[in-house]
Amino acid sequence: MSVATNPIKQARARVGEAIFLRVAGPDGYEARDRIHLTPGPRWFPPESAVRVVHADAATFAGGLRALLLQSLHPLAMAGVAGHSGYRSDPWGRLARTATFLAETIHGTADDAQAAVDRVRAVHERIRGRTADGTPYRASDPHLLTWVHAAEADSFLTAHQHFGARRLSPAQADEYVAQIGRVASALGAQDVPRTVDELAACLDAYRPELRPSPEALDTTQFLLREPPLPGPVRAPYALLAAGAVATLPTWARTELGLQRWPDGAAARLAGRVAVSGIRWSLGATPPPGRR
Repeated sequence: MSVATNPIKQARARVGEAIFLRVAGPDGYEARDRIHLTPGPRWFPPESAVRVVHADAATFAGGLRALLLQSLHPLAMAGVAGHSGYRSDPWGRLARTATFLAETIHGTADDAQAAVDRVRAVHERIRGRTADGTPYRASDPHLLTWVHAAEADSFLTAHQHFGARRLSPAQADEYVAQIGRVASALGAQDVPRTVDELAACLDAYRPELRPSPEALDTTQFLLREPPLPGPVRAPYALLAAGAVATLPTWARTELGLQRWPDGAAARLAGRVAVSGIRWSLGATPPPGRR
């Protein structure tokens, strides 16, 4: 039975397309074809660890975890709250982030560098002061390293819990080194290159972290007020439970998430949600085919 006549396959294709276009934006298919089909050298080879991680649906849980963890740095969070429009245009911000990751990880070397140059230009314009008067700027290498470390740890952790193919220790180190190349290009300094260095980097930022009002508002928005229609909220709750369960205990405590489940049941919920997304996206056509 063809997709056109099989109701299950039709539903899978519709859900997969809806997820893809929601994350990649309305021009997602065109952007994907441009990124994947343009000939030329890439920063990372096809089977590299960074491509394995970011091609897997576990990145949905990793991205949510990263936003929660990143919010605990008050200066980084002040920049997000004041300039990103995450409440007024959350899907636009998600699409821009997804496109940047796709361009740097899968695109040609020229397109990857162009994407980095655009983001650096935006970062140069973002600056301000927190409520207590502390100045911040998005181009600050110290803040860039924090944002990167939280992202790298989150994507890797989510993949190791929910990914279709768990990385070996050597591959995990490879992932940290490869995603670190993107961070260095953006202006981060002292970027970790191994899993052990990544853990040490996160620990070094602990004295600077605290649950600012903006961080708690972000947590409320992401976990309790997601911009989703009613039917989608139940599977999203499973994904959120999995993402929260993989956070460090200290981060859950800082964000007031102690009552959220953090055991096997929560991780199973995350696996169910990620598996559902993976199954749905498997029906989307590959680059070059619509």
